[in-house]
Amino acid sequence: MLVEQILFAAVESIPQMRSDVTRAVEILRKGGVVALPTETVYGLGADALNPEAVAKIFALKNRPTDHPLIVHISGIDKLSQWADEISPAARILASRFWPGPLTMIFKRVPAVLDAVTGGQDTIALRVPNHPLTLQVLAEFGGGVAAPSANRFGKISPTRAEHVAEEFGDRVDYILDGGPCAVGLESTIVDLTSARPQILRLGAVTAEDIDSALGHAGYTEGGGCVSREGEPAPPKTPGSLAAHYAPETPLHLVDSTELVTQVLELISLGRSVGVIARTPAPSDEVATGCAWVMISPEPAEYGRLLYATMRELDHMRCDMILVEAPPALKDWEAVADRLKRAASATHQASAGRAINAACFYDKDSGT
Repeated sequence: MLVEQILFAAVESIPQMRSDVTRAVEILRKGGVVALPTETVYGLGADALNPEAVAKIFALKNRPTDHPLIVHISGIDKLSQWADEISPAARILASRFWPGPLTMIFKRVPAVLDAVTGGQDTIALRVPNHPLTLQVLAEFGGGVAAPSANRFGKISPTRAEHVAEEFGDRVDYILDGGPCAVGLESTIVDLTSARPQILRLGAVTAEDIDSALGHAGYTEGGGCVSREGEPAPPKTPGSLAAHYAPETPLHLVDSTELVTQVLELISLGRSVGVIARTPAPSDEVATGCAWVMISPEPAEYGRLLYATMRELDHMRCDMILVEAPPALKDWEAVADRLKRAASATHQASAGRAINAACFYDKDSGT
């Protein structure tokens, strides 16, 4: 709480920040759409109790109406306004991880709009950890429905300029809060059953939840099948097999094959972007492609991933090759996003002849 008070004081002490927050709140109250910074990614925010405002989000993103939205609230004290049947486990997780990159799914109260929940009887709630957006939420007083501020299925934005590139002046206001500190979407936990289940991987890991609760259910593929083999309903955004994708075809490649495939593609006259965890191994490789090294540390890699994908997308390469991440717990969230991005390429390529040597993804079944 002391940290939050210090951050709020900082917002109040800088006139431009104060003005930006005031403008964002005014637009939300008038039923407009505001791009809001969070620690995960930027979101397209609208009054969660205003059906016309919520409809604008779906129209901007070209998002299917049966895909639920995450409602952002200012603190734990707002939980009961949106959620029914709040379990002790939920309160423990909220106390431990809010504000932060954790979304929790609850049974909804009757006042929640069907448009927000995709017609389901559940609601996804989060308290984001960004001083500007927390101040907006506190002053707005209500919940703000805010999916990621990108076209449906495309790369999530981690900077204000990414939102501007995506939507231009179709968004009423972009609140610039700088680059996102985490860079990957929040972990999503379903708390509507006796045993919590993780439906989407993120910065809050299964081990973090185990530490807080002593147990955690876990579902692969955005809430399709749990560790125990029980089906989980599609209660979560970002659950499609193909998601988070650049316009440029993207393929995952095993570390041992990356350089060979890059050199082969260069010899064929193809323009290639590469995302790797190490520098280019030779001048021939470095000069023949757009080789971008991201940190070998998973948290830093995740923070930079989407911005790097956008950078290479802007280069209009023939394809992007990504060094497959290690099969380690710390890399699960990154691996999840990359597999979904690669799946979009594989789906788009269905029915066309593809050189199998151009991609490698053992676990995706493609």
